[in-house]
Amino acid sequence: MKQFDVVVVGGGHAGTEAAAAAARRGARVALVTQSAAHVGTMSCNPSIGGLGKGHLVREVDALDGLMAIAADDAALHYRMLNRSKGLAVQGPRVQADRQRYRASIQRQLRHLSNLEVIEGEVGQLWLDKDELAGVIFSDGAHFAARAVVLATGTFLAGRIYRGNDREAGGRVGERPAALLAEQLRALALPMGRLKTGTPPRLDGRTIDWAVLEPQPSDDEPWRMSPMASGPRLPQLACAITRTNTRTHEIISAHLDTSPLFSGAIEGGGPRYCPSIEDKVHRFADRDGHQIFLEPEGLDDHVVYPNGISTSLSIEAQQAMIQSIAGLERAAITQWGYAVEYDYIDPRSLDHRLALRALPGVFCAGQLNGTTGYEEAAAQGVIAGLNAAAHALDTAAAIIDRATGYIGVMIDDLVLQGVSEPYRMLTARAEYRLALRADNAEARLSDWANEVGCLGDTRKAHVERRMAQRASLRVAPDPATVDADPDLIREVEEDRRYAPYLERQAQEIERMRRDGGIAIDSAPAALAAIPGLSTEMIERLGQSRPGTLDEASRVRGVTPAALAALWLHSRRKT
Repeated sequence: MKQFDVVVVGGGHAGTEAAAAAARRGARVALVTQSAAHVGTMSCNPSIGGLGKGHLVREVDALDGLMAIAADDAALHYRMLNRSKGLAVQGPRVQADRQRYRASIQRQLRHLSNLEVIEGEVGQLWLDKDELAGVIFSDGAHFAARAVVLATGTFLAGRIYRGNDREAGGRVGERPAALLAEQLRALALPMGRLKTGTPPRLDGRTIDWAVLEPQPSDDEPWRMSPMASGPRLPQLACAITRTNTRTHEIISAHLDTSPLFSGAIEGGGPRYCPSIEDKVHRFADRDGHQIFLEPEGLDDHVVYPNGISTSLSIEAQQAMIQSIAGLERAAITQWGYAVEYDYIDPRSLDHRLALRALPGVFCAGQLNGTTGYEEAAAQGVIAGLNAAAHALDTAAAIIDRATGYIGVMIDDLVLQGVSEPYRMLTARAEYRLALRADNAEARLSDWANEVGCLGDTRKAHVERRMAQRASLRVAPDPATVDADPDLIREVEEDRRYAPYLERQAQEIERMRRDGGIAIDSAPAALAAIPGLSTEMIERLGQSRPGTLDEASRVRGVTPAALAALWLHSRRKT
C-alpha cells in the first residue's frame, strides 16, 4: 500500500493545479488519472483567458500555478479583449496549440520531485469508521492519504448525447467515473446534474478563408505570464463568420431530436455559453450569431468553430455547417456533443473548498458547478493548497473577495450555490477597480509567499519585480525608469486611479471590520435566534456563513434576518 499526504483525482485543469499547488506547499502528492498521456488536455475550446477568466489566469500565475506559463508556451494567437476600455475590465486571452499546451503542463509537473502521476481509476474514497483514510482503486488497490482532492470534471457519472445517440463518458472516447459517483450519492451528499457541450471540429484546409473576416493576433508583445521568456510562436489569424436564416431553419427543424429539448438531458447548461439550439430557440428574432473559427495548432489542420456548441444529430450538424458562409465545403473531423454529469452543491463546501461532511476531502472544478478551464484551475490551486494544509497541519489558504477574483468566485459558490454552470465575469467583483488582471502579481505575491506556494524561481522573479515597483512608485515619471514595460503601465494605472483606489480601500476596511462579526450558523444555533424565520434558518443553514458579511451574501437572506443576527451576536459579546 502506497502512502501519500494528498491524492488528487483527475488530471484536468483543476486536478493538475491542485496537485502542483499541494506539492509546492511540501506535500507528497499522487495525481491519479485514467490516462497519463491526457493530463493537461484542453477538452473543449483551444483558448485560455478572456473577460473575467483572464483575471483568474493571472491570479493563478501569481500563485505560481501552471496555466499561464502553459498558455504562453502554446500561444498561437494573442488578443486583449475590451482593449478600448479601462485596464480593470480588459481580458487577456490566447488561442493555444493543444499539443503544446498539454506538453507544457506535463513538463511543469515533472519538475516537482514530490509529485507522482499514477494511471488508474479511483473507485471510491477509503473511509475508516466514517473518516477519510485515502482512496481505493477500481482494481482494489489502496492508497493511504490524509487529504483527497476530487477534480473529476465532467467524468462523474458522465453521459454523452448526440441526437438520439447515447453513451457513457466524460469526454468522447473516455470512460466516466461511475463507481465514485455511486459512492458519493450513497453518502447522501447534496448532488445534481449539469451539462455542457462542444461544437463539431472542422478541417481547416476545407474552409474558404478568403470570404471570411480575419482576426489577427495583437501586435503588442504582451504575455499571459510575466515569467514567460523567449520569442512568441508563429502567430495565426482567426476568422469570423455567422449563422444565417437557413442555418436557423435547419436547427429548428431538428429540435425534436435534440436531447436538450426532448427531455433526455435534465441538467442546466451554461447561460453565457449556450448551445446553438438554445440560441436559436431563445433568440428567435435574431437573424444570425457570430462564429469564431479558431485554429487548434501549428501542426494541426483542425479548427474549432466557437459559438455553435451542439448536441444535434450528425445529419443536422452536417447540414448546419454547410449552410454557413465559408463552411459550405468544410469537412467535419469530429462531431459535436453534449455531456451531462454529476456535481456537488458547492454550498456543502467551506471557503477552503473542503467538504464539511467528510473532513479531508476537497473539491475543485466542474464538480463544484463551474464551467471553464480558468475557473477550474483557480479552484484547483486553492483546493490543493488547503489539502496540503490539512495533511501537514499548517494554516489554511483563503483569498477573500476584496483581494482576488479567486475569492469572489469561491465566495459566490459556497454561499449562493449554483442553478447553472458558474462562469466568472468582471461584473461579479464589487472591487474590480483594484482587482485588475495586470496587477495580480502585486496583489497576491506576498500572500502566496506567506502560505508557502512559491517555488525558488518564482520567488527570485517576485523579488526582482518588487524592487522595480518600488523604484517606479517614487519616480516622477515611471517611463524614465529601466523596468519591465508591463510594470510601468501598472504603476501608471495605479496613479491614474489613486483617489478611487484609496476610497475603495476604505470601503474594504469597513467591510472587513463591520462584516467580520462571527456568527454561529449551525441549524440548532440559528433556531435559537429570535426573529429568524424558518426560511432564513434553512437558507443560512445550507450555506453555513461564518460572519455577518458572508451571511449578507447568501441568496434570499433579508435585511431583517441580518439585523436579527447582528443583535444576537452583540448580546453574546
